[in-house]
Amino acid sequence: MQEITTGRIIIVGAGLGALYAALCLAPRPVLLISPDPLGSGASSAWAQGGVAAAMAQADSPEAHALDTIAAGAGTVEARVAATVTEEARAHILALTDYGTAFDRSPDGGYVMSREAAHSFARVVRVQGDQAGAEIMRALIERVRNTPSIQVLEGVLARGLDSDGTKVTGVEIELARPEGSAPALLRGTGVLLAGGGSGGLYALTTNPARIRGQVIGMAARAGALIADAEFVQFHPTAIDCGEDPAPLATEALRGAGAHLINREGARFMTEVHPLAELAPRDIVARAIFAQTQAGQRPMLDTRAALGPAVLAEYPAVAAACARNGIDPVIQPIPVAAAAHYHMGGVATDAHGRSSLAGLWVCGEASSTGLHGANRLASNGLLEALVFARRAAQDMVEECSTGDSGTVALPDLPAGETPDETLVAQLRQTMTAHVGVLRDAEGLQRALATIAQIEAAQPDCAQLQNMTATATLIAAAALARRESRGAHCRTDYPDTLPEAARSFLTLAEATAFRSNPEELPA
Repeated sequence: MQEITTGRIIIVGAGLGALYAALCLAPRPVLLISPDPLGSGASSAWAQGGVAAAMAQADSPEAHALDTIAAGAGTVEARVAATVTEEARAHILALTDYGTAFDRSPDGGYVMSREAAHSFARVVRVQGDQAGAEIMRALIERVRNTPSIQVLEGVLARGLDSDGTKVTGVEIELARPEGSAPALLRGTGVLLAGGGSGGLYALTTNPARIRGQVIGMAARAGALIADAEFVQFHPTAIDCGEDPAPLATEALRGAGAHLINREGARFMTEVHPLAELAPRDIVARAIFAQTQAGQRPMLDTRAALGPAVLAEYPAVAAACARNGIDPVIQPIPVAAAAHYHMGGVATDAHGRSSLAGLWVCGEASSTGLHGANRLASNGLLEALVFARRAAQDMVEECSTGDSGTVALPDLPAGETPDETLVAQLRQTMTAHVGVLRDAEGLQRALATIAQIEAAQPDCAQLQNMTATATLIAAAALARRESRGAHCRTDYPDTLPEAARSFLTLAEATAFRSNPEELPA
């Protein structure tokens, strides 16, 4: 394998966390690796709601932290929640300085939306549902104009060089259909900021590339993984047959839209006192139940928004138009879809993983903020807070060296994942590791994942996917209770003692052949 050495810090990913960390590291030289052109393949650009932050005078970081802890169903680290919510305002101001055009009131204040399980309207937004796209636009422009940041587009990270205790490099290949043989890129430190795992499921709101590869490569290198079982399913993906499924932002329900079934009856009023604004896990299960019963759940914006839905929520309007739905006069069909992974690489308060030389931020990490059920719009906030914290720590910990521009050698064609195997993996995760789970289904999933993995053992991209899938299913089998987004039909009760889960890939793989021996 060809080796390339650089004195730059290597950042894997091109979403909010990656770009923000690169800017926070400036003028420290950075090499940012992106499989797609900036802005086109990251989940951050698709985020519709916005960033949660206590910006209103009546609100407070303490209230935001309490909402975060309540939504997390017992496994949120209170210390982390307090820190993140306290820092939130500073990051909104920083994004504003970078050129993000947040919605503003006539007096100059920030316009905020209220989303599920928030006690205040505290989600800073852009044009209704354009927050992620606008934040990414502003950050990409700033990154392009920052001399210390070199961006390698069309390059895919496929593995980490590690002895099980320390990471010393990143294996890369060209992100093209025919694949390529890898090269080893060595830098002064590695920051993983490459997204979550929603694309491991057949029904997801995540971009096509977001299939657990970053979590998987860290796990394969020996990193400790936390809370892998906690996958959040967004209640209102637009059920139109697109892959990935377009999102009908939660802000629509915050603006008064109701959930109805094919008979026109509201069903959330019977499920939870907050009805449509109940925590996401509760709404997702209710929608899933309606789907399973053949009741075709739908989001009705007609009375609450009327024609305003077209102007105020352009992403939703565009998705509806593509699929022949007129939300002004028709309810929008919805389904629960894999949306956000609360679990990921376990990190400390500085974004450090269990492996020396490896930092992680964004959805690929598990900081303890989200617990068993992420509070709406806390995802982008966590990425911002820990991107800066990781950057500050890396400045202190990483050595300096030759920071010249990195030139890649010609990389010959290599192996890409068999699409039939990927489809089988996604179908298995949706069928057995989805909104509702039980021991029989999880054991079947683990067995199928092992077969898929064995069918293409030399394909690193597929091995990264199956590693993350194994961790999710094994952790779900080990947690013999229902908590937050994790719902076991064979263990419906929530245990009185709440605890986070921690698992290595070696442990999860060992249990795959004998799942009865998973720890309780």
